[in-house]
Amino acid sequence: MKLVSLFLVSLAAASAQTDIRGFSAEQAKAERGREDQARRLPEPKRIRSYMERMAQEPHHAGSQGSKTVAEYAAGLLREWGLDVQVEEFEALLPYPTVRVLEMVGPVKYRAKLREAAVGEDKDSSGKNQLPTYNAYSATGDVTAPLVYVNYGVPEDYEELKKLGIDVKGKIVIARYGKSWRGTKPKVAYEHGAVGCLIYSDPRDDGYFQGDVYPKGPFRPPAGAQRGSVMDMPVYVGDPLSPGWASEKGAKKLAISEATSIMKIPVLPISYQDAEPLLANLGGPVAPESWRGALPFTYHVGSGPASVHLKLDFDWTTKPLFDVIATIPGSVYPDEWVIYGNHHDAWVRGAQDPLSGAAALLETARALGEMRKKGWMPKRSIRFALWDGEEFGLIGSTEWVEKHQDEIKAKTVVYFNSDSNGKGTLGVGGSPSLQTFMTEVVRDVNDPVTGESLLQSARQSASAKRGGNAAGEFALGPLGAGSDYVAFVHHSGVASMNLGFSGADPGGVYHSIYDSFHWFTKFSDGEFIYGKALAQVMATSIMRMADASLLPFEFGTLVKTVRGYVDEIKGEKDASKVDLSEVNAELDKLQTAAEDFEQEVKAGKWASAPATQLAKVNALLYQSERSLTQEKGLPGREWYRYQISAPGMYTGYGAKTLPGIREAVELARWDEARRETASVADALHSLRRRVEDAARLLKEL
Repeated sequence: MKLVSLFLVSLAAASAQTDIRGFSAEQAKAERGREDQARRLPEPKRIRSYMERMAQEPHHAGSQGSKTVAEYAAGLLREWGLDVQVEEFEALLPYPTVRVLEMVGPVKYRAKLREAAVGEDKDSSGKNQLPTYNAYSATGDVTAPLVYVNYGVPEDYEELKKLGIDVKGKIVIARYGKSWRGTKPKVAYEHGAVGCLIYSDPRDDGYFQGDVYPKGPFRPPAGAQRGSVMDMPVYVGDPLSPGWASEKGAKKLAISEATSIMKIPVLPISYQDAEPLLANLGGPVAPESWRGALPFTYHVGSGPASVHLKLDFDWTTKPLFDVIATIPGSVYPDEWVIYGNHHDAWVRGAQDPLSGAAALLETARALGEMRKKGWMPKRSIRFALWDGEEFGLIGSTEWVEKHQDEIKAKTVVYFNSDSNGKGTLGVGGSPSLQTFMTEVVRDVNDPVTGESLLQSARQSASAKRGGNAAGEFALGPLGAGSDYVAFVHHSGVASMNLGFSGADPGGVYHSIYDSFHWFTKFSDGEFIYGKALAQVMATSIMRMADASLLPFEFGTLVKTVRGYVDEIKGEKDASKVDLSEVNAELDKLQTAAEDFEQEVKAGKWASAPATQLAKVNALLYQSERSLTQEKGLPGREWYRYQISAPGMYTGYGAKTLPGIREAVELARWDEARRETASVADALHSLRRRVEDAARLLKEL
């Protein structure tokens, strides 16, 4: 009897392994054969060659180097048999013309503002390197006492208030970390500061973490983190064309009208340049949690250190080049599955973004090979290599804004990757895709352990809980930070962001040291995680492109949103907001989701003609559009998605049910009530689509 039980358990497990949502048993068997074949095609040596070629020269957006990389990628994609277009946009991409930082008292010091070349890494020197600066800083020439503000987030200013420190009329110095870099000058300006410096403290990003480059992977003393300080939580893309595509001849705002540009000058510096400034601060000793790893006692100020900061920029419009490659669909050519990664970098960008861009290219090659062998995807597949991501997700945003009507009508899902390295696969995305993604990672193996990526993810989640609780694979909410933003937050396209990380120190982010030499020495030098990402993406794309019934599932979405509601209920004074309307809509959506699942399991769709399934599938991929509101979020109408958004003061980090949550956090009770109604309306709209999909399945 025991042997029979074990056999039945094994049989059930084997059966579960063959299930693929959206495919009948017979279809799943054929699909698995194709996917297995595709997963054998990616080759680490090819991924290495793509990266080495693209990292040869600096290729920041607007430069000849970026155009050269776009042309190289387009040439490869054409060689592999894909239909390729290079779409050109233009955007305000300011480069620095003046950078001066000097301490004028109590001692003199002129900041070097220059990263030192490393002898063993030829790519750390060379021509055409963009200097260290923050894009979309204001032009300015200010001299003022210095104040140390820790990470420069709102709670740090509350601590300064307790210490009796006011930053009005001062220049602040903040360390990188805890928030999007653009949050730091934004909050400083709101408190009256006239300038902002941002440095990488060695405690967070330097020798405290381990040996610095070239001995180790971490940021050396002269290393500085470039980056945009665009106010991304307000809108992304070209600051002069919010909501419409920035092409030649298109209307533009005046620079003074662009609300995403910072109001004060801001400059990133190394900890080598920060050390003398911080060492000459007086005032209260910094709280213990504020202290970094530089060799002195940290003080807050203000003064006696006083600094002169002078910045100017060319404020010119420059070209952007998006590469779009297509494999046409054989059954539903007007349904698009899109996979994108950016190609522009701050300097050479081996890790960011070429580790992801190279994996995308190899994914495209693998699917091109499958096509040559006779595979014809049902839906069209589009590969995108975006330009201008580093400045503020510009290439992807302008493309979405240009093709907005088509995207809303045709795009089934948007997959995104960015930097890739060693470690565990991380996935964020739309909750309706969690079941789909769980099945994908169940069916792809970890490149080191050989176990499934699902098992690796669960073990990683368990370790984060101290190893005492079972780990669960779950999609995190999407905030900002990469090219999915315009798709999900503006256009309501179900999206996912994927990449391996966790065992990769990443200590040279946005510096001249993010080179092919650094990457091959300290990161995925054998390119096995690049291959694994290509395998995950090939599996995901094929499965989504070929599914008879699109694999959206809504019970997980209900559970996820209920969790967000419970979190808001835990906020201070949240009882002042009545969330019963949202909960009532969630109850109705739960019933609709269960009815839909019942029809999915009944399986009549498996033998239905494509013309009938097209109506159901359109409802399914349009379902994410239901979760948007045309009026947008309070104070930032460009953001329409009601389930998550970048926080106004977190940037990269997501705020869930952002309209309600941020109003509650700011005690704006009337606004919170209005936003509660907006979320309930969105859930109602989604529920009607799910009900219609269930009804159509029943009528097949």
